[in-house]
Amino acid sequence: MIIGIPKEIKAQENRVGTVPAKVHALVEAGHQVMVETAAGLGAGLEDSAFVDAGAKIAKDAKQIYAESEMIIKVKEPLPEEYDLIRPGQLLFTYFHFAASRELTEAMIASKAHCFAYETLEVRGALPLLTPMSEVAGRMAIQVGAACLEAHHGGRGMLLGGVPGVEPATVMILGGGIVGTNAAKMAAGMGARVVIMDIDLDRLRYLSDVMPANVDLLYSSPYAIREKLGEADLVVGAVLVSGARAPVLVRREDLGLMKNDGPVVVDVAVDQGGCIETCRPTTHDDPTFVVDGVVHYCVANMPGAVPRTSTFALTNATGPYARKLAGLGTEAAARTPVLQSAANIIAGKITCEAVAQAFDMDFTPPDRVF
Repeated sequence: MIIGIPKEIKAQENRVGTVPAKVHALVEAGHQVMVETAAGLGAGLEDSAFVDAGAKIAKDAKQIYAESEMIIKVKEPLPEEYDLIRPGQLLFTYFHFAASRELTEAMIASKAHCFAYETLEVRGALPLLTPMSEVAGRMAIQVGAACLEAHHGGRGMLLGGVPGVEPATVMILGGGIVGTNAAKMAAGMGARVVIMDIDLDRLRYLSDVMPANVDLLYSSPYAIREKLGEADLVVGAVLVSGARAPVLVRREDLGLMKNDGPVVVDVAVDQGGCIETCRPTTHDDPTFVVDGVVHYCVANMPGAVPRTSTFALTNATGPYARKLAGLGTEAAARTPVLQSAANIIAGKITCEAVAQAFDMDFTPPDRVF
């Protein structure tokens, strides 16, 4: 199979869909790999490193899409790329379809085969979402701490305080990978931390592994509103695989928060956001203020640390990309693990959560062909 790696064009997105070691593995498996020139520079990877691993360098994205049977990316295709995608072409990337009807309709119209990193499931886990969730969770505290500084519009608080001065209170909505990594960072910096989740087994597990300055609470609309008034920093960290994130904090709830620059960081923004006032922002202009609350809602947070993120992501995606390329779409649609990644095949929605998000027809992936 001819596999193409285009340069990412989303704003401030410097990750790349593969690294030389994964190129070498694909070539060893009998595939041809084309990498768009300069695709890896943002992650510190020169064209020559890809060539040494066995790839060919393509002059531009048009060549990549025109000649490749399979495309491996990091982020969803943007409108500029829609017309480059061909019927029957296999795409493997983060799609987050439930957050965008436009993207969903464009990929349906393209008749391409769209396999999404974020829904690939193995024994109840989401292994291709995990590495970026780890990065985003840790970054949420870094950026949240910065946003609390007065010159960024925040309350003028040091997250961990100092002896004699109380630390900030961090409220984390969701105890999954994002929430756990955010809590580790916040607790390590000395903040008071509250994790809220509806999974009692998860809360019990976190109770065993988290330090003493992390409290675990069962989440409900009442409990969230009750705790919002104590929070200096709120991190939205909820996920429903393939579906739009549930809205846990409404516009009117912001009035319960402190009135002098508290901060929300909505990591769930690429799935629609769990804070109603959230809207996607970029690394160039990451924040906005609603009702006195500073909002940080960058949709590709790991793109700010592209070297770490690229290697973490491709360590996870590499084996599945190789398997997907080896099987092809029809066989992959009948293979349980890869089947879970199939979101749109040949113009049909094959992920039930995506179909439900837009009230569209759902077709099981193994019934498309």
